[in-house]
Amino acid sequence: MPEVAAILGPKTPQSEVRMQECGAVADRFDGLELRFVDSDLPEAELIEQLKDVIAIMPNGVREFTAEMIEQLPNLRLIQTFSAGTDYLDKTMLAENGVDVANNGGANAVAVAEHAIALMFAVYRKLVMQIDSVREGTWMAGVHGERTDFHTLVGKRVGIVGLGRIGGRVAKRLAGWECELVYYDVVDHDDEYVAATGATRVDLDELLSTSDVVTLHVPLDRITRHMISDRELGLMKDTAILINTCRGPVVDEVALVRALETGQIFAAGLDVTEVEPVEMDNPLLKMPNVTITPHLATRAIESEYNAAENAITNIARLASGEKPDWIVAPV
Repeated sequence: MPEVAAILGPKTPQSEVRMQECGAVADRFDGLELRFVDSDLPEAELIEQLKDVIAIMPNGVREFTAEMIEQLPNLRLIQTFSAGTDYLDKTMLAENGVDVANNGGANAVAVAEHAIALMFAVYRKLVMQIDSVREGTWMAGVHGERTDFHTLVGKRVGIVGLGRIGGRVAKRLAGWECELVYYDVVDHDDEYVAATGATRVDLDELLSTSDVVTLHVPLDRITRHMISDRELGLMKDTAILINTCRGPVVDEVALVRALETGQIFAAGLDVTEVEPVEMDNPLLKMPNVTITPHLATRAIESEYNAAENAITNIARLASGEKPDWIVAPV
């Protein structure tokens, strides 16, 4: 009998596409059966359809209760399509014998490219330039001193988190003639670090010496508000902050203060503490802030990679191997 995995989420045209993409990968593995389970079903029917599954892939589902998990005796893995797993209660799941695995860097290239795009957009006031043309003011609507506009050449870029995304940021920026430094609580092997071209420094040195600080860490109890008043106070008044990981990694109230007082020069954000961003958020009215709507991952290649990685990882579990990309409770 094949092992069973399920995509769990609301039934939508998008979920049907995801099922097709994952199904095409699952067809390569004889010992794996894939099914879609509608998360809007009554709880009893939902449990019935999931009771034999070894792995669940949440697709739009943000929460699993202990009561539900306790009724799924065969479940051993929650396999996400996303890099972030902060929305899952990993401690509760672990206590019930269920691991959590992320997407294994499926969207790492897209996020790395987006982070660099935000650096460029902030340094060249690209949004202001585009808006000025659209409003019919041509270059007259582009404000700022000459010293507000920069290239990336010669800038020191501090990468906080040199994992799958941060490492790709480093490799790409090497061609932009940047100086690259990084901080990480993880000890990456020498070959991996050498390939990125980045030099390890402690966090305070990175913050106080970098022209660009770009964040690539998971959100957990340790990284929540890891960038707050003290950290922003260490940064140069010409520095820019880029965040494409999770909004709560940055203390947004402290960030607003730092931007308003000129403690730092500017910020490029794909994430905010509250999403969608509230319309009274002062960041929206700051000319030195560029915000995109948490779509750094949005690339068709990311979707294909996520399906490939998720199903392949579940196939490892089905064949008796240990899955990759397990995220420990923190």
